[in-house]
Amino acid sequence: MKSIVQEKELVVPDNVTVEIKNRRVRVKGPRGVLVKAFNHIDFEVVKTGPKKHLIRVWHGVRKHVACIRTISSRIENMITGVTKGYEYKMRFVYAHFPINVNIVDGGKVVEIRNFVGQKVIMKVPMLDGVAVTQSTAQKDELILAGNDIDNVSQSAAQIQQNTRVRNKDIRKFLDGIYVSEKGHIVKE
Repeated sequence: MKSIVQEKELVVPDNVTVEIKNRRVRVKGPRGVLVKAFNHIDFEVVKTGPKKHLIRVWHGVRKHVACIRTISSRIENMITGVTKGYEYKMRFVYAHFPINVNIVDGGKVVEIRNFVGQKVIMKVPMLDGVAVTQSTAQKDELILAGNDIDNVSQSAAQIQQNTRVRNKDIRKFLDGIYVSEKGHIVKE
């Protein structure tokens, strides 16, 4: 069943500016600038106040109306990214062969060696805006940090998928690099 109009209000914090033009969203904050295009979704944004926006969908069916919440959540994640940033911590899990990880190109590429005794060197490039470091407080831990939650989480997923055990029983061989903690760079 079509609804005539559905809308959701988006409130912007004081230290952040949000510009929406032609379904391109630009969020500027203390940690930097993020830009995303939502050209594939039909919606309307009306500025109702100095720090308030109204996201509106006209004549939408159920799945089209659901896009309102998606868009507002994506913009809220961008606001959180430019104010607090995102940080993922990944731990190495191994039973016999110790996983050796090197960070090259200034934190842009992760090299994984000796995974389950393999001689192959796996190279995982990080996406734009993601910096990777090895933890000093914890042994066998990587820290991925950045402003864009999509790029940080996708980089973590690529590292995890590169260390899948193949041709063995995955119930027994639990080796890999897994996300152990998700949080923000700026702690409250």
